[in-house]
Amino acid sequence: MFADIGGVIAESSLAICHLETPIAPPGEELTTYPLYGVPREIAEGIASAGYDRCSTASNHSFDRGVAGIDTTVAALEANGVAQSGMARTLEESVPTVFDVDGTGVAHLSYTYGYNGLNVSSDQRWRSPLIDVDQILSESTKAKQSGAEIVILSLHWGTEYLQTPNSEQRQLAESIAGSGVVDLIIGHHAHVIQPIEEINGVWVVFGLGNSLSNMRESQWYPAESQDGMIVEFELIKTAEAPGSPPSVSVGDPIVRPTWVDRDRGWVIRDVLTELARVDLSPPYRNALNASLERTTSLLGKYIAS
Repeated sequence: MFADIGGVIAESSLAICHLETPIAPPGEELTTYPLYGVPREIAEGIASAGYDRCSTASNHSFDRGVAGIDTTVAALEANGVAQSGMARTLEESVPTVFDVDGTGVAHLSYTYGYNGLNVSSDQRWRSPLIDVDQILSESTKAKQSGAEIVILSLHWGTEYLQTPNSEQRQLAESIAGSGVVDLIIGHHAHVIQPIEEINGVWVVFGLGNSLSNMRESQWYPAESQDGMIVEFELIKTAEAPGSPPSVSVGDPIVRPTWVDRDRGWVIRDVLTELARVDLSPPYRNALNASLERTTSLLGKYIAS
């Protein structure tokens, strides 16, 4: 499922994915909508693709209760994948600073809600809700602890709507204007949303779907099979002698992806696939249609 994008992911110094659904606890049945519990093999797949970490806070975080959170974190950890957005202990809920090629990075993850599940306030630290004051406080602490770059993952937006809603825009403007968050990556809509620079901060409003079981139907638009890998370069600039260098985030580069359900739910690197000469006409048409949809929204950022 992940093999086609493994080469692209492996090129990155830091590769982050979003895992929306919790892993089913040992001995429990797998489940789908409305309360998900997915196979633990997903953690192996994420690791095999070369991802270093995931954001995990989502509206499905508590679908399998606290046991689902504990199982998800443990499965990722066992496969060498770090994560932000779920926590087994209060200590794990505190953002940490980690090194990426000599640069201090912090990664925070929050969700808009839990799909109406009644989660007591004393357990919400396990998968934090979007709260601007908390986000800015934790981002500030991360900066004070040595983070040169703070990456924020937000589970937000309106499902199947490619236009960011008013709440997304308000949040993006408030957070981007703070000076303590350097990059915002969004997900939840299940369709690609725009990328914009707001108050000097790049905001990826919605990544679309990388791996999913959605197909164009009365429930799901064709866009729900489209996704993207977005690459950013971190640029260090030398300052005056004796002072630390500044770190900035370069322009985004988008690599369109498409979920190929007919051939085993494979995540296709669309441009690489279209360069092949042995594609059947229906398959090529499907890839071209996906590329056209993504290009119409993000054409100026797509890798040449």
